[in-house]
Amino acid sequence: MRNTRDTQLLFDLSKPGRRAARLPACDVPEAAIEDLLPAGAVAAAPPALPEVPEPQIIRHYLNLSTLNMSVDTHFYPLGSCTMKYNPKRNERAAAMPGFADLHPLQPAETIQGMLHVLYEMQQYLSEISGLPACSLQPAAGAHGEYAALLVAAAYFRDIGQTAQRVKVLAPDNSHGTNPASAVMAGFNTVTVKTRSNGGVDMEDFYKKLDDNIAVFMITNPNTVGIFEPNMREIADAVHAKGGLVYLDGANMNAILGVTRPGDFGADMQHYNPHKTFSGPHGGGGPGAGPICVTEVLAKYLPSPIVVKVEGSGFSGQGSGNASTLNPEPRTPNPQYALAYDRPHSIGRVRSFFGNVGVLLRAYCYIRTHGPDGLRRVSENAVLNANYLLSKVKHILPVPQGDRCMHEFVASGSKLKAERGVAAMDLAKRLLDFGYHAPTVYFPLTVPEAIMVEPTETESKETLDAFAETLFRITGEDPELLHEAPHSTAISRPDEVAAARNPMLCCRVD
Repeated sequence: MRNTRDTQLLFDLSKPGRRAARLPACDVPEAAIEDLLPAGAVAAAPPALPEVPEPQIIRHYLNLSTLNMSVDTHFYPLGSCTMKYNPKRNERAAAMPGFADLHPLQPAETIQGMLHVLYEMQQYLSEISGLPACSLQPAAGAHGEYAALLVAAAYFRDIGQTAQRVKVLAPDNSHGTNPASAVMAGFNTVTVKTRSNGGVDMEDFYKKLDDNIAVFMITNPNTVGIFEPNMREIADAVHAKGGLVYLDGANMNAILGVTRPGDFGADMQHYNPHKTFSGPHGGGGPGAGPICVTEVLAKYLPSPIVVKVEGSGFSGQGSGNASTLNPEPRTPNPQYALAYDRPHSIGRVRSFFGNVGVLLRAYCYIRTHGPDGLRRVSENAVLNANYLLSKVKHILPVPQGDRCMHEFVASGSKLKAERGVAAMDLAKRLLDFGYHAPTVYFPLTVPEAIMVEPTETESKETLDAFAETLFRITGEDPELLHEAPHSTAISRPDEVAAARNPMLCCRVD
């Protein structure tokens, strides 16, 4: 049984007068804070913060950290989230003083090394996507979606079609951020049905495709782990109506070096660097969501972008000639600048240049692997997913068939009907065996969905052990599963109540 002190709040450990640090006496003239801030900005009394000595603070947070699961400590098959291991060398590189100690307001001539890296990162992402222009500014995948849709809105405004182009189509197995981003960007969203095999229902697609189409948003491979078989036909049909195709790049980890969104018809896409390359997973940020677009849309990208200055062999982005993933030849004293004078740009979507610490990690990952290595990443991700699918399909049927891309969605509906065990029961019981649960109940198109993504960084032994654990759990007493997990500090919180009534404030007695 875990010591209850491990989960106490700092307020519970607080004792008056116990401090982790004592500040020296003030050696400058004191000023009343009321004289420095606007009226009403100063509280009547200071906040009642906890008073705890340093040893207890360290133990408190260290003990809390041991309650967490992470990619570094556990197998984390969280479908759609690509919880791959992040090489520590990328963390060390991003923390180098030459990067970490820079200030974003430094003159461009003093940060040439950083600008060079960011410039090359733009080029690499363009080459991988097959889309020649790139912005590194968005701060997350959903933010990238939103920024790309703002680019689309600017394009239609520029050609005088804002009133006409009001509709965004998205399949019913899309990530929920797709329709949300579309609405925030000023569009109406219309859902397109998918078939039992996970692909777009083409009859429903053509029924809803008309001259009001602005953007068709699609994840490919999609959220059930299937590469859309009609992708080219869909893109051609949207383009014939004057619309644009947006590729949700959440699943790029499955197609690196194999195919490119720009080659199968996408006009825009975002990346999730932590899922496709390397970067911190979750924890509330920071993140990054770079976007790549076609030549036609390049001028609408957020500003600034990094360019080589005139006279150094490059005249700015949007030339249509994306670089290869091999480092470009070093020119004598190259100069890089931040291009702000872009009158058609949608403007800033993030302060400064984006979250460069995350981008640096992804840059190191790309440079480490190179073109052939990135292709192997995807091949191994697909291999691992298909291997695990073959191991579990006899106990958890996979409605979309015996083959997948980087992930698959099993259904626990048979298990629930025969034994009364829900997907949530299975997910919670896996915690007792040291495995993070797969994604459950998404996508909504699969009943009792159990979405599994092993990624390329896991070994055959890990996948075998996970499959054996699933087999064992499906044969256990249902009552045991209904009460799982049994080995964690907190068992089954009321997640609905927590979402509807969050407690987000400091406790004040």
